[in-house]
Amino acid sequence: MKLEDWRQAGEEFDFGGHPIFYRDEGDGPALLCIHGFPTASWDWHRIWPQLTSRFRVVAADMLGFGFSAKPQLHRYDILEQANLQEALLERLGIESADVLAHDYGVSVAQEMLARRDPAQAENGAKTRLRSVCFLNGGLFPEAHRPRLVQELLHSRLGPLISKLASESAFQRGFSRVFGPKTKPNRQELRDFWTLIEHGEGHQLLHKLLRYIDDRKAHRDRWVDALRHAKIPLKLINGPEDPVSGLHMSEIFRKRIRGAEVVLLQGIGHYPQVEAPEQVVEHYLSFVEAGSTPG
Repeated sequence: MKLEDWRQAGEEFDFGGHPIFYRDEGDGPALLCIHGFPTASWDWHRIWPQLTSRFRVVAADMLGFGFSAKPQLHRYDILEQANLQEALLERLGIESADVLAHDYGVSVAQEMLARRDPAQAENGAKTRLRSVCFLNGGLFPEAHRPRLVQELLHSRLGPLISKLASESAFQRGFSRVFGPKTKPNRQELRDFWTLIEHGEGHQLLHKLLRYIDDRKAHRDRWVDALRHAKIPLKLINGPEDPVSGLHMSEIFRKRIRGAEVVLLQGIGHYPQVEAPEQVVEHYLSFVEAGSTPG
């Protein structure tokens, strides 16, 4: 599917006065897919047909990403993005859902898990979560290894770096987090940049990187949500990822007892793009074995 076709097949809903783009397709148990930084729900397009043949799949471009609103004078944070996901599920009348989350989205999923932990729940989240499967992401902030450009964007130079962002620089840096033999092609890189640049989004990159601070501030709450989870958890990890690859999977395996870990050899930070067939195979085996539709 072409990027423009993806956009045309989507819908919008209002979240706090901001239009939010989302896709809602398929029949069966609901599956919420939560994308990463700096891209959008388009990240799921290579596994979308396989997932929508088995599930009702919902995926939004979070605030500041993709085809959703990108207010310039806004304080972006993970808790608000979790509110967005909760609002969308409620709007669609979804009472229970599985979750598949990647990168930035793993923190959103951890916050959603924490809201359902009886020991620390702070609000009445309405949708029951049946399972959560994570792809590469900073589940433990102490193990996250940001790229140089992320460190610069997160520094005082952030606003300047955002203004200087260009497609060629993005393509060079973005390709480095992929596996050695699974680099994105020219059209894929162009599509990813189109999503970032849409609505002057490249000017917000330093603001979206606030998630680094959020992960540190909520570290104990979010890690406890993993440790205390009463639902099945799984990590599908591309070990070639320099940001959250093998080292992150090893920590997850040691600290989250009973959770399944799968390593996709030769794959980097974007397993759903680099190895879509493997991701679908391992994901389906997970939900079929441990998640009860309802």
